[in-house]
Amino acid sequence: MGKRYFCDYCDRSFQDNLHNRKKHLNGVQHLRAKKVWYDLFRDAAAILQEEQSKKPCRKFLQTGQCDFGSNCRFSHMTEMDLERLSAQVHGPNFLWKSFGKTEEERRSKEQRQEGADVPVGTVEEWLEKRAKRLRLAQSNSPLPEKPSMFQYPPGWPPIQDLPPSLQAPPPRGWPIPANLQWG
Repeated sequence: MGKRYFCDYCDRSFQDNLHNRKKHLNGVQHLRAKKVWYDLFRDAAAILQEEQSKKPCRKFLQTGQCDFGSNCRFSHMTEMDLERLSAQVHGPNFLWKSFGKTEEERRSKEQRQEGADVPVGTVEEWLEKRAKRLRLAQSNSPLPEKPSMFQYPPGWPPIQDLPPSLQAPPPRGWPIPANLQWG
């Protein structure tokens, strides 16, 4: 049967010879799969700049689907997605300052859109809580721990499609077997 070449980007294998490998590596399917893979690791600022320069995809906005998928030349991001990405790149208050909106207006808009019953806090309240946490930490008093919510970066594939090395750890950490020996 001979040697076989397996392409990680395309998830397929074929007989390994110069002609087949060259044909595959220059093929449209391989180049698209390779682009999709590297796009998963792009900088948020580069993604924001590219998405802002594109026009919105009408079909995606109307139906939530697009036949072209990641190869579409139009943007599949909603205004909220662009705002979140901009906040990630520039900081949470940059976008709202540029539009002349206050922090309370931003929070009330987010609450209306998400339908959440989150109380509106102020910077002073946050600073008081932070000072309290720091005082408790300095006095070595144990803090009630809140589990941090792990969030995957935008644009990643569904969780069930990720390899185990990229999946979030369990809430209480990985279990350590009793008879484990290193070395």
